[in-house]
Amino acid sequence: MPVKFIGYIGFNDASEIHGVGKARGLDKAYVEAAAIAQEKGGFDRVLIPFGSDSPESQIVAAHAAAITTKLGFLIAHRPGFTQPTLAARQLATLDQLSGGRVAVHIITGGADSEMARDGDHSVKDDRYARTDEYLEILKQEWSSATPFDHDGRFYNVRQAFSQIKPTNLPVFFGGSSPAAIDVAGRHADVYALWGETQAQVREAVGTIRHAAARYGRNPGFSLSLRPVIADTEEAAWKKADQIVEKVRDLRVSAGAATSGHAPPNAGSQRLLDTANQGYRVDKRLWTGVAALGGAQGNSTGLVGTPEQVADAMLDYYDLGIDHFLIRGFEPLQDAIDYGRDLLPVVHELIAARDAERDLVEPQRAVG
Repeated sequence: MPVKFIGYIGFNDASEIHGVGKARGLDKAYVEAAAIAQEKGGFDRVLIPFGSDSPESQIVAAHAAAITTKLGFLIAHRPGFTQPTLAARQLATLDQLSGGRVAVHIITGGADSEMARDGDHSVKDDRYARTDEYLEILKQEWSSATPFDHDGRFYNVRQAFSQIKPTNLPVFFGGSSPAAIDVAGRHADVYALWGETQAQVREAVGTIRHAAARYGRNPGFSLSLRPVIADTEEAAWKKADQIVEKVRDLRVSAGAATSGHAPPNAGSQRLLDTANQGYRVDKRLWTGVAALGGAQGNSTGLVGTPEQVADAMLDYYDLGIDHFLIRGFEPLQDAIDYGRDLLPVVHELIAARDAERDLVEPQRAVG
């Protein structure tokens, strides 16, 4: 099966090695350079993140879409702050204007303090119940040929209808709690995981497939990673060690914790559980930054030469991963390096693996 690569546009060329809590201010020149570089590098999409203190993701995506021609956009979107009927029309409009290049990543929200900045004081289980209802309305607005009513716990709409429909707008979704898994099974076209061990990924894929099967669905799977690549394995691990030391120094100087973290969401706790297994897990899964920062989001990586990292990614592909969301610690330069050195190798390995399977399957059928 074909694999897709998702890059990242984080509003400016900053990361964990550039300071703790650096403002997520908008650097227009960076957004444009990152979009163009990742389009040239062969990325299928780029994630535009969402945060209670960051620029608005749909507007950034609209600008980036206007200066590119092929690059797709995965727009992080938080249910609850926009009415689902309006959100459906906003996303469908951008999808039409971009020529069908939009997908949406539903971010239900984990930390109560982060949600409260936007005036949302709901508890987590209620948020997932609201997301379930939100997505039901969103999809109906996209697909219904006639006006519809909805009477629910969170939303009540009368004669809702949209004149504009998306061409094909996939829904990405993440979350590891039982409430999240049920919503994912019902609605996710692609289920998003952070970079975990092969055993954890195998378990998560099986869990989501089981949840989705109850609704007659078969989603794809995305794995988020922070690859660290260099010409030699030794140089790559030295680079990873330097990143860890820089992150540690910056956190200490800022008075931020480097241990004893208690994440508010199940996904981050799973990543910390991975980090507790060691600095390096499986072939080359690297947990150094996740351990220091409390696994706040995409923070584990694969370390090695492009060929070694690609080989490790192939292992995840064999477990059912068909999307890789990758970003570096030097966001723009790493994106350029990935496009030149890593993506072609992964595509080559996967094409060879698929060809092997095409040969084996007919033989099994005959046998």
